[in-house]
Amino acid sequence: MRLRMSLKLRCFLGLATLAWSQDSEFVLAAADSTLTSTVPSSYAVPGAFPTSLYSHYYNNPTATSAQPQPVISDPVTNEIFPYSLTDPHNISQYDTVDPHPLPPKASSQMLLQQAVAQIKSISVNSMLSNCARCQASLEVAKFLALAAPEQGTNLALTLCEYFKHSSSCEKSFGPLVMGPILTQVVSFADVGGYDGQSICSQFLGLCPAPAATALNLTGWFAKPKPNPLPPPKQPSGQLLKVLHLSDMHIDPRYANGAEANCTTGLCCRANAYNSHSPNTPLLPASRYGSFLCDSPFSLITSVLEAIPPLTGTESTGFNFTMFTGDMLAHDPENQQSRALNEYSEVVLYDLFKRMLGPGPTYATLGNHDTCLPDLASPSSLGGALGQQFSWLYDHVTALWEQEGWLPEASVESSRTHYAAYMVKRADGLRVISLDTNLWYRSNYFNYINSSEPDVSGILRFLTDELQDAEDAGDRVWIIGHVVSGWDGSNALPNPTNLFYQIVDRYSPHVIANIFWGHTHEDQLSIFYANNGTNMSTETAQTVSWTGPSVTPLTNLNSGFRVYEVDSATFEVIDAYTWKSYVNDYPALDSQTQFGPTFEFEYSTREAYGGNITWGATDPLNATWWQLVTEQMEVDSTLMEVFNSYQGKGSILTPPCTGKCIPARICYMRSGSTTIAKQNCVSGYGSVQ
Repeated sequence: MRLRMSLKLRCFLGLATLAWSQDSEFVLAAADSTLTSTVPSSYAVPGAFPTSLYSHYYNNPTATSAQPQPVISDPVTNEIFPYSLTDPHNISQYDTVDPHPLPPKASSQMLLQQAVAQIKSISVNSMLSNCARCQASLEVAKFLALAAPEQGTNLALTLCEYFKHSSSCEKSFGPLVMGPILTQVVSFADVGGYDGQSICSQFLGLCPAPAATALNLTGWFAKPKPNPLPPPKQPSGQLLKVLHLSDMHIDPRYANGAEANCTTGLCCRANAYNSHSPNTPLLPASRYGSFLCDSPFSLITSVLEAIPPLTGTESTGFNFTMFTGDMLAHDPENQQSRALNEYSEVVLYDLFKRMLGPGPTYATLGNHDTCLPDLASPSSLGGALGQQFSWLYDHVTALWEQEGWLPEASVESSRTHYAAYMVKRADGLRVISLDTNLWYRSNYFNYINSSEPDVSGILRFLTDELQDAEDAGDRVWIIGHVVSGWDGSNALPNPTNLFYQIVDRYSPHVIANIFWGHTHEDQLSIFYANNGTNMSTETAQTVSWTGPSVTPLTNLNSGFRVYEVDSATFEVIDAYTWKSYVNDYPALDSQTQFGPTFEFEYSTREAYGGNITWGATDPLNATWWQLVTEQMEVDSTLMEVFNSYQGKGSILTPPCTGKCIPARICYMRSGSTTIAKQNCVSGYGSVQ
């Protein structure tokens, strides 16, 4: 039986009720009528589009091949919508007529305010680690430096004060000190990556230090290392005398009688004081210097006056002198100037020339020989930024040329290579001077592309010079300021890792010796083959000598060294060190008959070679020094001797015992930061 349903629609108070009958038809009933009409349950719409709906069409609305496109008019604007709006074959992709608006361009001041607010917000974001907060903040600083570089200094000052980073923010980060430098660095650095992690590690201690990047030496060396090596040069038996001076740190603002035991800043200055006695010095500064002060004029002239008679060079002078950097005092940034730099350069080089005899001085720049200190920008920055320290390189080069120390062929190289140069002496030795500020940890510019080992190109320069020397069969001495290894606390890992490979490639047949300064202490490091994976007499290749400082800062005696060098091999046959007891200086203040006394401290051969089988005229080369470190491993008294000499016999030098002994031996076997960090326990590198 076919089911039928009836549907009745009743209207009650304006509402309709629909009923369904057991029929296939709807039944519609009116509330106020007994009339009932029956409607179908389905309806077939005519196939043709109802063209009467619109008066105009863009196409034929009766066609079956496309949808009708009626012409629609907006009753509000009285504008007709174009066919292109609904054309199915050419659908528009972007609304170029009515785009969403952008916020107004922020002013420079608004950018600064927002940068500060964002960094403050990041600093308290508990979802981020300290390292992530630091790098995220650097990202904010980077975009401010790029968009509004004039606000970079203001950001540094604001954050310094907000985070209480310093009690003298203006003196450290103001517009005439480090503010513009920091702005440059964050604008160029990859602060979200390796550079940023390095910055946050080195300067803020908020990130772990990133690992050294893997070296790719493909194509770095023009030729492979000769195998077998060329036969070594035979000793002449004739000795050269070479003076090694380092870290003079002349302080022309030194104030006799000022506080020498100050509790802040550089002591022996008129404004220095001890917080326990701010108005009366507890330890008046001697006119010849003190343990917490840089070198007064009187100490500088005293050491230069003492050197000729002590070394027997009064009538002959030295064959040559090496000065491994740091002329200026440890002034705070706000007391630095180019003029003070140039003054110190003029004074010291002139004194070297007049007081040490006719032999040339080969100098290198230290981290305190630039303004501001520690800085050197790579020329790869381009334009004025890449040349912002050219005034320094031009000035020192002109002085070296004027003194007759640099030949014409070396002058242009010095001006264009960060005051680095090569001199080929008449005796056949080549001296290569490097600007090691370009691998110094405290140089902010070294954190631009810091994953690369040679951003500045200084190691490319060194490699090319060494290759020329190898081709000519010449031997080389390398001089610089910042040590490449020792305890790894001074130089960056990537450039010194590359330096170590360069030394390996050209040792022992080309590189005879390396000389540093910077630490103010008497130190030495050994370079081995194959990155020091096997440290033995068979693999020891070259040594670097770190010269003692003239300045007593900090807690050291004043000293200098002379090398006796074979005139054919240019190997060191012996090294002699002199010192002056700084604790004796106060007694000299009340009279003018005597100045400081400099006395012989030790012969390197005699001090360390007593139990080593070695020829009387055999050089103190890497093999000999490896044997010395092996003796130290079995005889701790030898390390006691080394420790005393490291501080130049200062009464304030602490002992080296227990864990210090193997740590120091490890430093002596570390020619690069990477090796030191990989192999050695930190914390025992200095006696200061």
